[in-house]
Amino acid sequence: MFCQARCSSWLAAPKAPLTSRGYAISVKPAQILPGKKLPRVFKDKKAFQYNWYRRILDGSTEGPLLILHHHQFSANRLVKLRRDIIAAANRTPPSLASAAIPATPKALPTLTVIRTSIFGAALRDFPGVNLADADKMVGESTGNFAVLSLPTFDPPQLNAILRSLERGVPARPPKTPEEIKKEQDEKNADPATPGRRMKRQRQILHPELKLVGALVEGQVFLPEGVKDVSKLPTLETLRAQIVGLLSAPGMQLAGVISQASGGQLARTLEGLKKGLEEDAAPSSTDGTPPS
Repeated sequence: MFCQARCSSWLAAPKAPLTSRGYAISVKPAQILPGKKLPRVFKDKKAFQYNWYRRILDGSTEGPLLILHHHQFSANRLVKLRRDIIAAANRTPPSLASAAIPATPKALPTLTVIRTSIFGAALRDFPGVNLADADKMVGESTGNFAVLSLPTFDPPQLNAILRSLERGVPARPPKTPEEIKKEQDEKNADPATPGRRMKRQRQILHPELKLVGALVEGQVFLPEGVKDVSKLPTLETLRAQIVGLLSAPGMQLAGVISQASGGQLARTLEGLKKGLEEDAAPSSTDGTPPS
């Protein structure tokens, strides 16, 4: 009886709407509050998250770290997003340097949903990062954030992932004034059946995903810079271009020497001999015969 009464009272109690608070990623110096000591020391769960985010930031020295802002993503939609990212990463062809089959499996990108307040503290304490550029990157955007860490710096793979994100979650066009007015009218309209509880409807989610910026080798890049980085050639291609530039003068010199040696040199000397004979022939015919 006690359980039935407790359950019935819980069902009859009004339920508050489930909302999630979103904070901005702040890299500004922490405020000194009375009775608090600096530097701030996290405990328990926050300490685990802080150390976790520091390890993710440390990995940005080897591979790019993309910072994404997402909205209205369900759990199933996040799973699909992770699958699309892995499929795009595996779609890129292997580099020339990895001709042999590696003994260990290929490392894949990792998408991590972050807690903005703790991640901001970890980013603020990350050595070598320009806090002014980081503050310009994150700005005052609030809401839900995630970071996508890539194992290595591979521009073709980065370009494939960015195109996959754009195709998977296309940008929504801005609402027109008519659509905004219609939503306000529906929100402020009287219920169809006054005095009765409104029928609960499942909310239709419209996922939104936006690239905020990235950390590449400790440097902050805005979205335009990230796209420019993704269009760069691979490291193997750059090495081949440098080797070609350095070896071009030597190859040209070797070609000139090979042309001037052997048969080419013999033909050059033969032409010079014929030219000297032609010059000497008129001088011998013009002279008077001996008496």
